[in-house]
Amino acid sequence: MPTIRVEAGRPYSVHIGTDVFGLFNSEYKELLDSADRIVVIADEKVASLHLGHLLPYLKSYKVDVFNVPSGEQAKSIETFMDCHSFLLAAGCSRKTLILAFGGGATGDLAGFVASTFMRGIPYIQVPTTILAHDSAVGGKTAINHALGKNMIGTFYQPEAVLYDIQLLKTLPDHEWRSGMAEVIKHAFISNEQWLDELLAVESFQAMSDPELMGHLEKGIAVKAAIVEEDEFENGMRKFLNFGHTLAHALEAHLGYGNITHGEAVVLGMAYALHLSSNDRLNPFLEWGYHHGYPFEKVVEISFGELLPYMKKDKKASKGDLNFVMLRQIAQPQMEKIEEQAAANSYEELRLKIGEVIK
Repeated sequence: MPTIRVEAGRPYSVHIGTDVFGLFNSEYKELLDSADRIVVIADEKVASLHLGHLLPYLKSYKVDVFNVPSGEQAKSIETFMDCHSFLLAAGCSRKTLILAFGGGATGDLAGFVASTFMRGIPYIQVPTTILAHDSAVGGKTAINHALGKNMIGTFYQPEAVLYDIQLLKTLPDHEWRSGMAEVIKHAFISNEQWLDELLAVESFQAMSDPELMGHLEKGIAVKAAIVEEDEFENGMRKFLNFGHTLAHALEAHLGYGNITHGEAVVLGMAYALHLSSNDRLNPFLEWGYHHGYPFEKVVEISFGELLPYMKKDKKASKGDLNFVMLRQIAQPQMEKIEEQAAANSYEELRLKIGEVIK
């Protein structure tokens, strides 16, 4: 079973495999024994599919389950408060342990709840999507605001990440696209040979378990290494936001949940590659078109509609537009781009995409 150690302020391990839940009764037994109760905050769709696989490993403990909406709809102030109300009504305490059972949105929400309930209680990430190989690692927690994505949150590391890849088999096509976007993002900023391997993948679902696990392990290792160097995103951790400036703007403009995070990131990476004059843009567009990413959104939405959201991006400063640029593969850097130059590049990309999707 691959295990990656994250040496953050509070070190923890990420376990990837097909039998990871057995660790609840071995490596993490002492942690679970010390909890007065365990609360599973679960994506409602994930609960209907996989709760029966998780709960038998917790049968020795007092477990409550609180279902939350699927996807980005979970990351609202209303759901956040509903979670707190549930914990209080159930008599939870500072000795309660939360399990975040779902994709990236559930993990972001549950982590934020854990970081704020009684000023902080322990939690374990139990991701169920490919995208969550990224979001479950690193301790970023958040909910969304109507004016911007992930604007309300904390840095709060989990006690562990238990990643059972068996649960990925039920993912719909759009979740495969969403998750593989963050995998290829990690390749872009770290390893050209790995990037070439991913660009050659013909079908995400046709990958073997060892092949998929290998890509996920590489992605987690890239993120873990960066988090260890910059836990609170004061420097190089911003490189993990490659493609995210435009992506977050698209998500906010279209309404959270109307485009998956990863699909938006692919569009954002295409824009960042164009801004960077990177010669991988055309192969990347062809790869994205082959796998069904919604490039038509860039053609349909004007730069002016997205600009207000980009100016609220967490990397922005004094209204300037700051992007993670990639002039060379595996050499990301932050750059300020003038508004007119950003607008011109966006219009050129729209024309290029229009040609590709005809």
